[in-house]
Amino acid sequence: MKKTCTNIDQFMAGLRKRNPGQEEFHEAVQEVASDVLPFIANHKDYQGECLLERLTEPDRVITFRVSWVDDEGNVRANRAWRVQFCNAIGPYKGGMRFDETVTESVLKFLGFEQIFKNSLTGLPMGGAKGGSNFNPKGKSDGEVMRFCQSLMTELHRYIGPDKDVPAGDIGVGAREIGYMFGQYRRLSHSFTGAMTGKGISFGGSVGRKEATGYGVVYFMREILHAVDDDIKGKTAVVSGSGNVALYCIEKLVQLGAKPLTVSDSSGFIYDPDGIDEEKLAFLKDLKEVRRGRIEEYAEKFGCTFKEGRPWGVKADLAFPCATQNELNGDEAKSLIDNGLLALAEGANMPCESKAQHLLRKHVLYAPGKASNAGGVAVSGLEQSQNSQRISWSLEEVDKRLQGIMKDIHGKCIEHGKGKGAGDKTDYVRGANIGGFIKVADALQECGVF
Repeated sequence: MKKTCTNIDQFMAGLRKRNPGQEEFHEAVQEVASDVLPFIANHKDYQGECLLERLTEPDRVITFRVSWVDDEGNVRANRAWRVQFCNAIGPYKGGMRFDETVTESVLKFLGFEQIFKNSLTGLPMGGAKGGSNFNPKGKSDGEVMRFCQSLMTELHRYIGPDKDVPAGDIGVGAREIGYMFGQYRRLSHSFTGAMTGKGISFGGSVGRKEATGYGVVYFMREILHAVDDDIKGKTAVVSGSGNVALYCIEKLVQLGAKPLTVSDSSGFIYDPDGIDEEKLAFLKDLKEVRRGRIEEYAEKFGCTFKEGRPWGVKADLAFPCATQNELNGDEAKSLIDNGLLALAEGANMPCESKAQHLLRKHVLYAPGKASNAGGVAVSGLEQSQNSQRISWSLEEVDKRLQGIMKDIHGKCIEHGKGKGAGDKTDYVRGANIGGFIKVADALQECGVF
């Protein structure tokens, strides 16, 4: 029986040869393989059947054209994908992203990460991701609706509650989910939990909008509790101004921390007095309702606005919540030099590889597959509610979310604890190995498929 190659250089050379030019995907696989391959080398039970090779090859990549008509009557065309990676432990599960930066490589990186993230939640969900290079910014509701309906006309063949359950992501919020789910219902002649992130009025779960932001703070709380510390009284630097960032800030405020920053594509604000409940309400109106620019916050509350990213601000905790590769090595060094205690990723792979290396070495660093799993966890809870035709209260959902984030932290401690008495936990190794074991066991027990 052929065994898994445990030499990282050979493994990555083969992967790059099979997936030329897909740098984001290469980076994601290398980060996982650097921990999983040594684990496989030390555990004979996982050396057969080429487990990691199989996990790095999607079950299928569906690529299709989306044609739609804009408000001026012009016919437009975009490209869309659904990457279904692995359904060893449950139906494929992962978001849909609408952004001009979306490529097959980006979606393969996200889908690969989703395998391990979903595994860590303990819920029966496989890994997938999808999206399009369509940019919904500046588009009318009618244009977005026509695009979503056209996309779902093709995608509906490949999804379903027991097959593949898409959700939202960057550029895909309640509006886009509603339009896609409406078209799915029209075409499938059924009302099932085929998508998550739905509106509360048609099968959505309370707490889903808040889940990723709340979850990353709950995970940080567990990190600090493990070293006999607490979030209360800590300062925090937060990037982004979407759902993840806004609700990360909200939970930080509720737990007694002081968020200092928030950002968008134009720059960031630094508020040394901290973002409180009143200021957060303004931010929510600015970004969720009026879709304005973050500079308006600085004008209203008399604080600093700067172009660029907020990683030069001194703080105890950091939460990158915007997008991938938003924090580079120099910025990580600046955070470390400024006395950073811990960083938890709210976005998917927001730290570049050099930044990951520095943070992993010098601070308590939680990778997104562990710390931002709250969103997909509550999506999984939405699936459960849909299957049972029930609706849980916000208190029930939040209680379950806290339990899931605590369990994920426990898995990271189990597989990432330091070898010496004073060594800190390696949360990256813990998440990678903890996520791998469940999927690998399922792959072996189900035979080669």
